[in-house]
Amino acid sequence: MAVERVGPPSIAGEREMLRAFLDYHRATLALKCDGLSDEELRRRSMPPSTLSLLGLVRHMAEVERTWFRRVIGKEDVPLVWSEEGDYQVAYDASGATGAEAFAAWQAEVEHSRRIERAAESLDVTAYQPRWGEEVSLRLVMLHMIHEYARHNGHADFLREGVDGTVGV
Repeated sequence: MAVERVGPPSIAGEREMLRAFLDYHRATLALKCDGLSDEELRRRSMPPSTLSLLGLVRHMAEVERTWFRRVIGKEDVPLVWSEEGDYQVAYDASGATGAEAFAAWQAEVEHSRRIERAAESLDVTAYQPRWGEEVSLRLVMLHMIHEYARHNGHADFLREGVDGTVGV
């Protein structure tokens, strides 16, 4: 998979800046996984944790789906890997393939981009049932940047554990 990561602009409008930072972090996750076999992508951090690079990709597909499709888009769709709404299921990638996980994640990213671009403004709000309150698209985009940044830190350590690669 060829991954292009473009650094965010130094000067831009708020929405353009948020989009750029989110896409930068999305590309970072893809780069952390680039060139690895399914077995390497499934390698767990340390037992009993099920955390792996592939698990992170699956988790971020769920996060994209939840925040953009289910919350902002108000779509009545289940999670990708759990009909029961259990977010932890995505982390267990023991039987997963890279092709399956990346296809689901990339599809959710495209849905997210479509929903964000269609929104009238960053001030669009929707109800987030887990938080029990209305949230703005601005908050969702900031939250997504936070989610990717945090999990990309995990991905740094996971990738280093697989083949010693650091600093991607």
